[in-house]
Amino acid sequence: MTDNHRIVLITGANKGIGLATARELARAGHTVLIGARDPERGAEAATGLTTEGLEARFVHLDVTDPATVAAAAELIAAEYGRLDTLVNNAGITRDFGHTPETLPLDDLRATYETNVFGAVTVINAMLPLLRKSPAGLIGNVSSGLGSSSVLADPDHPAGEYAALLGYNTSKAALNAVTLVYARALRAEGIKVSALEPGHCATDLNHHSGPSSVEEGGRRIAQQLGEALSEPSGQFFHPDGGRYPW
Repeated sequence: MTDNHRIVLITGANKGIGLATARELARAGHTVLIGARDPERGAEAATGLTTEGLEARFVHLDVTDPATVAAAAELIAAEYGRLDTLVNNAGITRDFGHTPETLPLDDLRATYETNVFGAVTVINAMLPLLRKSPAGLIGNVSSGLGSSSVLADPDHPAGEYAALLGYNTSKAALNAVTLVYARALRAEGIKVSALEPGHCATDLNHHSGPSSVEEGGRRIAQQLGEALSEPSGQFFHPDGGRYPW
């Protein structure tokens, strides 16, 4: 991100791509708020960044618990008075080992609670703070597997993961959420776009991705910078350009 100092909240930032993104943004001179549901892990992640001389702080936030989200918004309001960038990074999958027909509905619901309803909960809670920013930005960390065009292409390289019912459909829903908020907030100057770090080796995919979390964090940080200078409602591709919705 190339503009002046920003206050950035990242959900699910105590590890993986979220933490790597936080490190990239903090190195660029921004204040990063490490949103995490586990206080011990969140505090440890923030401390790790501060020992590197970076400006970071742990904020207790479980996207599936509206009380913690509201408390996080109150803390940010009291300490910083605004929020410039919200990165909805928290995400889960429970698909591995299941076909679409065998995935328990409770697992499907849990995936949506985090990946979709959690993101909406955080957006709504943080909007009053984003409205106080001179250039509010929301980045929803999505996936190419949430692109209907990708899923409809029988020859697409991602085809081996096309049957992940919970993850793929929740990311498709998150993409729609992105477009709805982009339209709703356009007149206020708050930009909303979908981000894609690429297939990175994380706990979510049992470390099967070919890219590192550091590479994913750099991509997300770069896409956030582009999202600030481009029209709202983009779906960024990790290799540059845009995904088809």
